[in-house]
Amino acid sequence: MMETAIKINNLNVFAEKSQILKNINCEIPKNKITVILGPSGCGKTTLLKCMNRLTDLYPELKVSGEILINDKNVLDPDADIYKLRQSMGLLSQRPYPLPMTIYNNIAYALKLRGVKGNRKISLLVMDYLRQANLYEEVRKRLKEPASKLSIGQQQRLCLARGLAVNPEIILADEPTSALDPISSRFIDEKFQEIKTNYTIVVVTHILRQARRIADHVIFMYLGEVIEQGPAAQFFENPREEQTRLYLDGMFN
Repeated sequence: MMETAIKINNLNVFAEKSQILKNINCEIPKNKITVILGPSGCGKTTLLKCMNRLTDLYPELKVSGEILINDKNVLDPDADIYKLRQSMGLLSQRPYPLPMTIYNNIAYALKLRGVKGNRKISLLVMDYLRQANLYEEVRKRLKEPASKLSIGQQQRLCLARGLAVNPEIILADEPTSALDPISSRFIDEKFQEIKTNYTIVVVTHILRQARRIADHVIFMYLGEVIEQGPAAQFFENPREEQTRLYLDGMFN
């Protein structure tokens, strides 16, 4: 039986008079890659932002419902937002390295989680850069600004920084859409490699990527969850007509 990492109940999001998410009910399995799939503008990114309360940054959004992680509702006004976000690594559509050196991007994340001692931090910085397949490319440039890296390297640095906070969950919003094919393939392969230790939620509108990496799929259209389930069942035997039309390329 599937162990659930995130359970979403009756989630609704309004922006003034417009409803962005409509009564979302879904479960995200633990230590799997869940892909939130659907055409642009269907509410995928908003759903992802609700999970770590990034919706709080937009005062015009009104959010109701429950998002349960470890049996705690992250939408509770009394929830510890700092602790919540520490438990989640985040990869955005475009990478956002911190305005500091390559080395300090990782060291900062380590210090946030309480790691002390320069030698221990240095060893862990190298380890996380290796995990992101980046160390050999930057080992002689660690004191350079992270902004000097290529876009693909910056995204891998952001992945390394996200892993360095030791999260339970990794949220990724179109993480490869701005990358070259080699960097994109690496990110996809890295997700598949590390999923035994993390719950990974990936937003994408790219069907071939979803087919390649998904263990579980949540398909959205116009702010609603149309279908969800194991990837093999979703792609090979979809239940809903809208899903079949989407998979056949009838709308995007």
